Formats: sequence, C-alpha cells, structure tokens
Amino acid sequence: MPYPFLTGVSIVESSAFVPAPLAGMALAQFGADVIRVDAIGGGIDYRRAPCVNESGRSLFWTSLNAGKRSLAIDFRKPEARELLQELVIQTGNLLTNRAASWLNHTALSERRKDLISCVIEGNPDGSSAMECTIQSATGLPMLARKSLEDGPANSPFPAWDVITAYQAAFSFMGAINRRLVSGEGSEIKLAMSDVAFSTISHLGLLPEAEVSGRDRPPAGNDVYGAFGRDFRTADGTFVMVVAITLPQWQALVACCQVQAAISSAQERCGLDFNDELQRYEGREVIAKILSPWFRAREFSEVERALNVSKVSWGKYATVKQLLDADHRVGTQNPLFERRVTPGVGEHLGAHLAARFENCERTGSSGAALLGTHTDEILHTVLGLSSIEIARLHDARIVAGPDSDPTATP
Repeated sequence: MPYPFLTGVSIVESSAFVPAPLAGMALAQFGADVIRVDAIGGGIDYRRAPCVNESGRSLFWTSLNAGKRSLAIDFRKPEARELLQELVIQTGNLLTNRAASWLNHTALSERRKDLISCVIEGNPDGSSAMECTIQSATGLPMLARKSLEDGPANSPFPAWDVITAYQAAFSFMGAINRRLVSGEGSEIKLAMSDVAFSTISHLGLLPEAEVSGRDRPPAGNDVYGAFGRDFRTADGTFVMVVAITLPQWQALVACCQVQAAISSAQERCGLDFNDELQRYEGREVIAKILSPWFRAREFSEVERALNVSKVSWGKYATVKQLLDADHRVGTQNPLFERRVTPGVGEHLGAHLAARFENCERTGSSGAALLGTHTDEILHTVLGLSSIEIARLHDARIVAGPDSDPTATP
C-alpha cells in the first residue's frame, strides 16, 4: 500500500465506468484494502478500449483498478448476492454506482448500524447521466468555442468523472472519521450532475450569468479575464503563454521586445494593458503584436528566451511526446514507479499525487486478473472453509483467475 493512513479499513467496491473505480483506487492509495467485486468474465467496461492484446486486456480497466483485490461472482444468482451482502456487513464499507435493491443501505444497516455506503449516481433522482451529457449541460463546451459560429467543443478529459471520484473518496474518509468519533454510519449519495453544477457555481460561472443576465462569450484557448494565448513557432510547435499577473505580463513584453508596439497599441485602443482585464479586452491586438515573434523563431530558441525571461508558458505535446520528453513523467519523479500488471506487462504507474513528509510510499501492485483473490477473501473476510469455497466454485457462484478470459496463457 502506498500510504498507511487507512490501514485496517476494508472497502467493498462494486462498480463500473470511472468515478467509483477511481474513488476506490484513491482510497487504496491511502492504504485501504479495496475489494473489487466483478461479474465472472468481466462487466460492461472490462474490455473497454484501449486494449493491449487479442484477449482484450483493457488499459482503461487495469489503470483504474491497480492495487485492489479481486473477487469474481455471478451477480445473477441469489447466493452470490448474499455473499456480497455479507461481505459488506463484515467490512462495514460499500462503494458502488449500482442502483441495486439488494445493496440498499437501509436494509443492510439493519444488520450493521455503523455501515458506510457511498452510491455514485448520474442525477440526484437516480436517472442516468454520463460525463459527455453532463459536460454538455454545464455551458463549458460553449465557452470553449472560438466564436459564436462554431459548434460546441467538448473536452476529451472526463472532468466530472474525475472530480466526482475524488469527492466520493473525500466523503468516504469523512464518514470513516465520523464513525470513529461518534460510532455512526453514513449513507452517502453523490450525483455527478450535482458535482458539476456545484463546481461551476463555486467558480463564479452561475453567479456571473445570473447577475449580469448574459452569457460569457466564447474564449477558445484564451484565458478569460487576462491574457493567455497559444502561439505557433517557425517549426510548427505550439506553446501556451500566460500573463495573468503584472510581472508575468512585463516578462512577456520584455522577452518579445515589443515594448514600443504595445505602448502604441494601448494609445490607439484606449486601454492600459498593465490591467489584466484590459489585457483581455485587447487580446486580439496583443496577439497580433506577439505572433510574428513566435513565427520567426524555432521552438528551441523560443524555449530558451521564455525561460530566461521567466515567462509563464507551456509546450503543447501529445501524450507520447509527454512520456518521451517531459522530465516530470517517469521514474525520475517519485510519483511514478515501474509496475507489472498481469496480461499487460511492465509499465509506468502513478502513486497518489499528495506527498506526505516523513512518510514513505511503498510499491503498488497492478490490477489483478478477475477472481485472483476470490478464495482468499471468502476465507479471511467471511470465514468460509475450503469445502464451502469449493462448493461455491462448483456451483459457478464464484470464480478464480482461471475463468478470466483475458488471462495470459
């Protein structure tokens, strides 16, 4: 386990998609024993792209489920559901996005008063919603357009999946502390749409629309309320340059040696570019002044100049370029380790990003094959004998890794 803060805490995770598995992984990275429960042969996202071989071992699934123990059961059979219920009662902790009546908190808490359950939903009424449908409703894809004539621009980053996951993990840890202090359990319900709409409220977008009575105009890659813009160098490399603070702005102007042109533009536009909001108003004028400087230089020269002048900037890169060339991604950064995942092989894996001083992280295991820990969990958590476990296997109520179709021969 990477950190020992949740040592002794076991959490049953029965889930699919991103938020619940990612929340479970975060809790595992804090030291919890997360027991991942899957259908025999895998659930709806067990083979989701990208896959690495013909058997369908999914990098999507394995990346979200590193460091967890795996139990495989047949959810269709009543006895399997009873086993899962008993597992929840014994551990006292359930993380799920399944709207299953047999995992109902009220019924389960009658058997364990201090039960913690966290159910992740699409909408608070229990109806379905996904990352892309929630993203479209937030207004952000409309802001990502370059102009009013362009269509909405969704982000490939599943922001609401990810933010929901970490809110779920944070809420679960709060519930664990509540139980330690008062002995009470908790029924947590967390809707992705609530996470999204509350977040855009916290960031001032909802109050802005209400108070002003209008929508913010499309911004594309521009940084709203200040100056930030992407530029292309002579050799076709794109960089993002940001000047939010006055020192950042002054560094950018000095680096590109455009003081005279900027002064002239300010007089012509009646704007003071030392003010960040006025820089935003004059962003197109500023961009026209700066663009020739970038266009006339290859990236290596631009990089040196921006660094010497201490400009706030970043290079646009593909994921492969990030992996190959960015010193922040790799084992030179203690955030990362080399990890072995069955059916995938050795690859780079990340720990929890938080760094705790005087507390070392230990290595993590890759995602297990389905059912790798079935017998172990049934024996150590539920106290079943080898004879009872064998009967469950014979009846195909549970399964071990030999039933995983993605297992390497």
